[in-house]
Amino acid sequence: MKKSDIRTFGIVGGDKRQLFLAKSISDSCYDVILGGFDKLQSMGALVLADVKTAILESDAVIFPLPSVRSDTSINTPFSDRNVILDKEETDALMGKPIFVAMRDKFLKAYPALKDARVFDYASKDEFSILNALPTAEGAIECAMNRYEGTISGSKCMIVGFGRIGKILAKKLKALDADVTVCARRKSDFAYISALGYNSRNTDSLKSVRGYDIVFNTVPAMIFDKTLLMNTDRNTLIIDLASLPGGVDFEAAHKFNTDAVRALSLPGKCAPKAAGEIIKTTVFNIIEEVYR
Repeated sequence: MKKSDIRTFGIVGGDKRQLFLAKSISDSCYDVILGGFDKLQSMGALVLADVKTAILESDAVIFPLPSVRSDTSINTPFSDRNVILDKEETDALMGKPIFVAMRDKFLKAYPALKDARVFDYASKDEFSILNALPTAEGAIECAMNRYEGTISGSKCMIVGFGRIGKILAKKLKALDADVTVCARRKSDFAYISALGYNSRNTDSLKSVRGYDIVFNTVPAMIFDKTLLMNTDRNTLIIDLASLPGGVDFEAAHKFNTDAVRALSLPGKCAPKAAGEIIKTTVFNIIEEVYR
């Protein structure tokens, strides 16, 4: 298959991100068939169909993020149906490029596709980097909605100085917050100091005192029972880390600590931007693989 052979995209399942993704692909002069959006009456020039039609009549198929649920059904929040791919659909997918999020989980649900051309757009660096911005903005929106004070003048701590942590720290600093960043690497501490943030070592984090808002970005159990026992009760904790997360929410509830799990923020807070990011990543993969 060549890049020029891809004329029609099937977009199967997903939330508002996939709707903006579909519109953006359509605006780039491709045909788009939406499958698994039964709750919608129309989408302008976009074709609404069932999942089978979207798969059979397309040249490439894009699944949502996450692509499958724990029961192996496709993630279709705009449909009341439990969509599980049948043999006809998986057979049809064998002959075309398939774009998914969390490839291993998808193939575990549909092992018949292990030899298919399945690409994980969520694992690409550009996807993660571009998603860091809407995630950081969504985290700040979450803080504004739950914290009774203002971000300006508040004492904020960010655990982790990866893609999200870097952008989040910059945004909070721009809003005149007092920013402390927890990290482990010497190079990170150098950047943190150069950028004017306070710093703490994550490995020696034994208590959290004097902070209004804490953002965790590390996908490991940082805020366990012991640390939560030594955290101010009036501190808002926002966990941005992917599941299983970095906060013991059962212990937080026991200690009356205000902790919130904030997942999939790009899809909730900036679906248009998130859809564009998926398109950019998918098109980059096509450019690399199908020259």
